[in-house]
Amino acid sequence: MSKQVAVILSGCGVQDGSEIYETTLTLLRLDQLGIGYRCFAPDVMQRHVIDHQSGEVSEGEPRNVLVESARLARGEISPLQELDAEQYDAVILPGGFGAAKNLSNFAETGSDMELLEGLVDAVAPFHAARKPIGLMCISPALVPKLLGPGIAVTIGHDPGVAGAISNMGGLHRSCGVEDIVVDFENRVVTTPAYMLATRISEAATGIFKLVDRIDELMDR
Repeated sequence: MSKQVAVILSGCGVQDGSEIYETTLTLLRLDQLGIGYRCFAPDVMQRHVIDHQSGEVSEGEPRNVLVESARLARGEISPLQELDAEQYDAVILPGGFGAAKNLSNFAETGSDMELLEGLVDAVAPFHAARKPIGLMCISPALVPKLLGPGIAVTIGHDPGVAGAISNMGGLHRSCGVEDIVVDFENRVVTTPAYMLATRISEAATGIFKLVDRIDELMDR
């Protein structure tokens, strides 16, 4: 039986959901390695909807995070509450501002962040069972309150986000776009992705390294 990875999404689109390229590259690499996966997303309304052409909020246009995430998963997706860590060998959270707006309120409150109800229940069992956890782009900012203090992560070089991570008890490590940071003790792997990437190929290099390391950690 092949390894199985849960992928937690937060909508569809960099400005109000999961980053599309990051999600696609993650799923591509998992498939290339022969690893099975299942996507999950919370069945809640988005904080807001952003017109990705203008960058402006689309007033009066409510969207559901699970329904929007289904676009990325080609309909093969389950509600976050159905994620059972015992059925999977690892979990990965792509980035995009949905992580900071729908999975948490980090975009609004910074280090005073609160997580979406149910997210800890879904992810903490992976940590408790020492199953590897991958996060990219802005999603590593969730780690101090998602998994606990003292875990090394990266979002690249952004001093504001790095400072917020430190204020919450996390350990931020500067990192280039094509590299990863691995906290071996906690089995957490992070990469900056589109916090730094200017081309899809740059994001791909770091994301592929992250998935490759998750694959290696599942064997340990």
